[in-house]
Amino acid sequence: MLKNLSINLRCTLGALTFLMIALSSFAQAQVTVSGLVKSASDQEALPGVSVSVKGTQTGTVTDAQGRYSIKVPQLGATLVFTFIGFTTQELSASTQILNVDLKEDNKTLGEVVVVGYGTMRKQDLTGAVTVVGAKDFQKGTITTPEQLISGKVPGVSIVSGGGQPGSGSTIRIRGGASLSASNDPLFVIDDVPLENSQVSGASNPLSFINPNDIESFTVLKDASATAIYGARASNGVIIITTKKGTSGKLNVNFSTVNALSTIEKYADVLSTEQFKSVVNQFGTADQKAAVGQFDTDWQKQIYQNGFNTDNNISFDGGIKKLPYRLSLGFQDQSGILKTDKYQKTSAALALNPSFLDEHLKVNLNIKGSMQKTRFANQAAIGGAVSFDPSQAVYTNQAKYGGYWEYLNATNPSGLENLVGRNPLGLLNQREDRATPYRSIGNLSLSYKFHFLPDLKAVLNLGYDASTGKGTVYVPATAAELIDQGGTDSKYKQNKLNTVADFYLNYVKDIKSIKSRVEATAGYSYNDYLTKVFNYTSYNATGAIISEPAFPYDEPRARTRSYFARFNYNYDERYFITGTVRTDGSSRFAEENRYGTFPSVALSWAINNESFLKNNNTINLLKLRASYGLTGQQDINSLFGYMSYYNLSANTATYQFGDTYYQMYRPSGYISDLKWEQTATSNIALDFGLYNNRISGSIDFYKRKTSDLLNKIPQPAGTNFSATAFVNVGDMENKGVELSLNVVPVQNSNFRWDAGFNLTHNKNIITNLTVVPQDPNYLGFPSGTIAGGVSGQYAFINAVGYPKNTFFLYKQVYDASGKPLEGIYLDYDKDGAISTSDFVKGKTADPNVFLGFTNNLSYKKWSSSFVLRASLGNYVYNNAFSQRGNLAQFVGNQVLLNGSTNFFDTGFKNQQLLSDYYVENGSFLKMDNFSVGYNFGKIAKNGASLRASAFVQNVFTITKYKGMDPEVASGVDNNIYPRPRIFSLGLNLSL
Repeated sequence: MLKNLSINLRCTLGALTFLMIALSSFAQAQVTVSGLVKSASDQEALPGVSVSVKGTQTGTVTDAQGRYSIKVPQLGATLVFTFIGFTTQELSASTQILNVDLKEDNKTLGEVVVVGYGTMRKQDLTGAVTVVGAKDFQKGTITTPEQLISGKVPGVSIVSGGGQPGSGSTIRIRGGASLSASNDPLFVIDDVPLENSQVSGASNPLSFINPNDIESFTVLKDASATAIYGARASNGVIIITTKKGTSGKLNVNFSTVNALSTIEKYADVLSTEQFKSVVNQFGTADQKAAVGQFDTDWQKQIYQNGFNTDNNISFDGGIKKLPYRLSLGFQDQSGILKTDKYQKTSAALALNPSFLDEHLKVNLNIKGSMQKTRFANQAAIGGAVSFDPSQAVYTNQAKYGGYWEYLNATNPSGLENLVGRNPLGLLNQREDRATPYRSIGNLSLSYKFHFLPDLKAVLNLGYDASTGKGTVYVPATAAELIDQGGTDSKYKQNKLNTVADFYLNYVKDIKSIKSRVEATAGYSYNDYLTKVFNYTSYNATGAIISEPAFPYDEPRARTRSYFARFNYNYDERYFITGTVRTDGSSRFAEENRYGTFPSVALSWAINNESFLKNNNTINLLKLRASYGLTGQQDINSLFGYMSYYNLSANTATYQFGDTYYQMYRPSGYISDLKWEQTATSNIALDFGLYNNRISGSIDFYKRKTSDLLNKIPQPAGTNFSATAFVNVGDMENKGVELSLNVVPVQNSNFRWDAGFNLTHNKNIITNLTVVPQDPNYLGFPSGTIAGGVSGQYAFINAVGYPKNTFFLYKQVYDASGKPLEGIYLDYDKDGAISTSDFVKGKTADPNVFLGFTNNLSYKKWSSSFVLRASLGNYVYNNAFSQRGNLAQFVGNQVLLNGSTNFFDTGFKNQQLLSDYYVENGSFLKMDNFSVGYNFGKIAKNGASLRASAFVQNVFTITKYKGMDPEVASGVDNNIYPRPRIFSLGLNLSL
């Protein structure tokens, strides 16, 4: 059953509703009452139900099997049974055995929702907010938090960066709001906002967070929901709430997941026989003579089966008035690319005591994580698809580490210059190791005034501290860096981000006028300090390669904010929310430093009107509308508004006499740089039918970003740099989101839950110049193409088109549909082919993406799967364009392998700017399939056991001819393959 899938989350949530457990002082006169608490709908045991004696502080919680035992003053005492998502029941304990069936209460299910600076009742929400709890998370081997909600939230696109252990994802909410500034959403973990920047030595800053410690995600999408975060909320907000302590007896939970990762698909390259045939047919006599006698599959040489183990143990309970939770985790994962290794050790502590008759509530959360990583040299991925397959992996000599390499006796190193190196040698001879650390924590004090209990003051102090350090070593004999004698370098970065929030919150139910008001007002200060150490770089023999201009750099950014929010609820029918936030950022000059971001939202609970209130079919019908502004200041420039000077590096010195001096040189700046601003409007309908067995929402939105922070070229002689961040341009996103949840079957033995979400987003750039609609400005390019000369791009960002629109030559084909080499459409009809013949085509971003989740349970068995689809996205197949031509094989100073696409085109040379290589990247993927069995109680001490099996990356259906159509950048080249993962898991609860 689904409840068993999240048994520990239920225990935590249930216990959180009962914070004080005390022992009666008159034990000798008491009577013990015990029993079993089950769900009335399916007769499943309910762990974590709060059981209390009415009118006293005596209480307990049900165990993992739904059983409880409690002492009452006498038979006939009233017991109160409380569990989130179920109707509270009060029953008389007339006998010593009292079994209870709790009924689900759909009106209160998920009632309290975490929002910015506090919580709100779900029925009071007026904005676009989606909550995903633990029972709905993706299952299996999960290394980073965002993977838990992939495909689960409408409007949220999550594309993993590849198959590297711990690698990050590209996350976009409603398409993103910017072009050159960050499009990443703001992450807030237990009231600590995270900075959107990397931690040195870690491939993903979110990878430090243990997914097993997460209780829920709250995704804020429209301006009504996000405006409370103002300057950092332009791209949406994702709030992560971690598990907290519980009152009651000690609960111990141990889980282990062990997995095998395998490569799903290899790149299509020529076999050794095909390679020899091409060389023998088209090569010179010298090239034919250079063909080796071996048959080496270089991809199979560099890839391996990876193994992963993820083990977690948690302890939660309460010591008198001190609820606590302590968790420890260890993950050890080897990638499918040889030498790739990732280890993570994590710990988390949550203390949640209350004092002064529960007027003072304290929440202390501390999370720490240490990683130990060896990064594989991903240059081997590209090398494996192009290295000569007719050569051996090793030689019988110690030179170059014993690996076969392309030789040239005329060069001092004995190696051919400007060619790839042995792929396996690239992996084994490079040790790129890192040991980053990160800790995130906060102390929250909430005081409810005795003289005015409707008013509370909240102080939140938080930090995000990290140290990233590592070393890179390549021996002097390695072919990769033979000319400089290898490398022996190190790096280090320290970060300390702090936050201080103080706010007042007032909540009052005014029953005389059927109203409820809630007001919040406060202050927030954020400080982001980074210290980057610059070290001398040595080669492997100890000789100095380069020395830094200064020992360290210490960039720092600060924000100061004032915010307020007001909610009004009349008769549970009409709701209004108003929010305003003023932010000041150190990234802008004093006259532009502050920006104000307001929002307003309205909602109408139609189901609470008299004509629907007693309707047995419609349980929820709510209309929402909102409008507001959010800001953006997250650019890669701390001082882009002011003139300053940089000390030059040792490689850029000026000679006076016989001495070379480092000089100070001015940097470019734009003095009137200011906030990027996004205006969002949203109209939506929430619905629930047939006792909420059919429920969902549909949202229509429009987002317009103005004063885009764009990094654009500067006219010659107007600035001290070729490019600078400038406020210029506008962009628009509009779309629709649909979320639908259905319970098709529900009885005592079988339950089927299905969830579906769909997002359609249309992006268009409406202006890019200071003078609007300047016809002489074509736009600016993006999407670098590998191969050939530098400075070639796949996309253009132009007015009237979506961002990342392909901008290439229109390929011409023969009667059989085969592309004609070098023959393109003369778009401007001037009789010549030039860049003016580039044609704007498809876009790399999808028009529609979908998620489909199914959970099925039968008695003690359960199963689930997640499907995810992307429609309308196109991919530039750079693997084909770079390596699918005759010159790739016989047009270089050495023999290289290449793509089988050569047989389809017959191209003699690269045609990198042809739209032939733009392919439909639409796909349907099954991300996850799982099956589980709940053994239930396996020991007299109440221990319960659950076993699960998972498969991840089950299948992909697509027309795309490359390895994987899911390419965040839109240009497919040298991507670490996503593995297929087979996992077995055990969960033991005590």
